[in-house]
Amino acid sequence: MRRTSLLALLAATALLGGCGDGVVRRVSDPAVSVQQLTVKADGQWAVDLRLQNYSSIPMRFDTVEVDVQVGDQDAGKLRATPGLSVGPESADVVTVTFAPSSAGRIGVADALAGRRTLPYTLKGTASATPDEAKQRSFDIDTRSTLNPVPGLDGVLR
Repeated sequence: MRRTSLLALLAATALLGGCGDGVVRRVSDPAVSVQQLTVKADGQWAVDLRLQNYSSIPMRFDTVEVDVQVGDQDAGKLRATPGLSVGPESADVVTVTFAPSSAGRIGVADALAGRRTLPYTLKGTASATPDEAKQRSFDIDTRSTLNPVPGLDGVLR
């Protein structure tokens, strides 16, 4: 009787083990950062946002809404609707035109003129849809720095 129970348990375990595809579906908070900031002739910025997917499944980035701060100056609210699908554990870049506040413009102009590092902060949310799931909202709180690019006027990376 004991042997039959053990064989039945092993058979059930083998059958259940064969049901899974072996892929772990892990959804992790994504990250949003500035890869490059270019000051355009009209004073607006072209902001290359890096959308980083740390999940083990693809994720479509639907919206990004963040308050931008450069140095210690508020530059305004950046809104984007990339509609971009990013593969598992990878990143992609979307360029967004942004009309900064006067204080933000002055902060970036000062960093470019002095060839200095510029700290920045992004705070807000990103709405993303994991593959075959419902849309979720993720908090974004990024602090990093940008540096002037030698030979490219008006560009920070």
